Amino acid sequence: MSLLSELNTILDSMNIPVETGAFSGSPSEYYAVLTPITDVFGFFADNIPQNNIEEVRISLFDKGNYNEKKNRLVKLLLRSDISVTDRRYIGREDNTGYYHYAIDVAKNYDIKEEL
Repeated sequence: MSLLSELNTILDSMNIPVETGAFSGSPSEYYAVLTPITDVFGFFADNIPQNNIEEVRISLFDKGNYNEKKNRLVKLLLRSDISVTDRRYIGREDNTGYYHYAIDVAKNYDIKEEL
């Protein structure tokens, strides 16, 4: 399992169109873009990594009131044991009419079994 796949599942359950890196489709009234931030080994034992920490920025774009989707998304993230490390309003894009809200998340994955 990876953080990107978990986030895709959560956003799909909310009926929010989502893509990684950039949105290439025809956007609806709202959509999300996932941007990987970091992917690092956290702890080592005998020179072997024991876990992997993944961080992703969720950019939520909405032409209407983004607060309901933002609040519901944050609740689902926390229920999925995903840490919310930052939340911020980026601004309104005048050329598109979308409000942009960013949520940075992180999750620690045990990788001992994968090696």
